[in-house]
Amino acid sequence: TIRGEGSAQTSIQQGLAKQWCHTSGVGTPALADSFNTASVTDLETGGQSFTFTSAMANANFSTQALVYLSGQIATIQQLTDSGNTQTTALTAAKSHTTSASVDADKSITVHGDLA
Repeated sequence: TIRGEGSAQTSIQQGLAKQWCHTSGVGTPALADSFNTASVTDLETGGQSFTFTSAMANANFSTQALVYLSGQIATIQQLTDSGNTQTTALTAAKSHTTSASVDADKSITVHGDLA
């Protein structure tokens, strides 16, 4: 625990990322670098499932994601309603201009409590 501004204290463990990874997502996705990520699975065009090495306490974790698609503007959609679990997070990428699903490189970070 550390003391922040004023009298508020912050638990460092609460604020640390519990999982992160960067994938090459065009074609068959592959992990380029990661922490607490066992694997990435191609779901459909634009969609990927990330499996954690160590499980989260529940499925109510926070996922932040970025997407990169050479030559196009793409947006990330976090598919929390489609079945995040204690051991997986789901994401999907769509073209900003056409709204079509697209395969793209992704970076994700998860914050929450480990089991």
